[in-house]
Amino acid sequence: MSIDGDFKCLMVRKTSGKNVARSLETITASDLPQGDVTVKLLYSSLNYKDALGATGHPGVAMQLPHIPGIDGGGIVVESKDPYFKTGDEVLVFHAKFGTAAFGAYSEYVRVPADWVYPLPAKLRLRTAMIYGTAGFTAAQSIDQLERHGVTPDRGDVLVTGATGGVGTFAVKMLAKLGYQVVAVTGKTDRADWLKANGAREVVARHEMNDTSSRPLLSARWAGAVDTVGGNPLATVLRGTKLHGCVTACGLVAGHELSLTVYPFILRGVTLQGVDSANISYAERTRIWNRLADEFAVDGLDDMTTETNLKGLGPFIDNILNGQVAGRVIVSF
Repeated sequence: MSIDGDFKCLMVRKTSGKNVARSLETITASDLPQGDVTVKLLYSSLNYKDALGATGHPGVAMQLPHIPGIDGGGIVVESKDPYFKTGDEVLVFHAKFGTAAFGAYSEYVRVPADWVYPLPAKLRLRTAMIYGTAGFTAAQSIDQLERHGVTPDRGDVLVTGATGGVGTFAVKMLAKLGYQVVAVTGKTDRADWLKANGAREVVARHEMNDTSSRPLLSARWAGAVDTVGGNPLATVLRGTKLHGCVTACGLVAGHELSLTVYPFILRGVTLQGVDSANISYAERTRIWNRLADEFAVDGLDDMTTETNLKGLGPFIDNILNGQVAGRVIVSF
């Protein structure tokens, strides 16, 4: 099995000056970078980071031309590495995949072997791409809460940005594990949907954006999964209980964090950063195995919209405008 003829990809190119444009292009195997393993992709997914890459954002698209897409799942068609053989179902992830190197919005990819992971036995490729980096990051966050002793009997766990990719999965996974979940969202019309996904309570976004100068707020949360950063994160930290833990993985509400040290030195609160890109092969494998097992959730199809490369453009625009709830996957 090998690449047969030409194939489609979503390419981002510089046009004039600082302007860029994305379009569906036809390329061949010779256009792919060097690598150990060639994979025929069956699925990818849409993350906010992918949408930024599709606009040519220099923080994501490190060089142009660029093919976005940080999540890939498919079948090995060629391998120079003995660990992988033709026909293996695999996942493709790496800090450079879809950023510094061509990514998953292509029918075929060629990558180094240490960017490729065997599909866990209990997962299907489509399911793995519904999870994608968003589900993986949610699983990492909950794994960190557990490591810091935040168990279901400790009290409520807050999830900010609860209708986004990471937030949605965090709500569902925490509820499955027996936590009492309080979901924060600016999309108040999605309250019933969040409750159906496991949230015990839904809180409006403005309630988690305290602008007072109080160094501490009433202690309400045993832990939290924060996906937005900025002042909402500072608000959550000031309202976290003794020895609680707050994980942080996003910055849509801002990259600055303004607060005193009081939550840390008077309540022993832990602020735990979560980075899904620059982790070891063994750690990524461990989290994926947890996603396939104890973190696995039901109802994935109900939260997923499926499109193809040709139809991906409107979804890219929508996620940049905060108009996507749940997950969007790309089928090849």
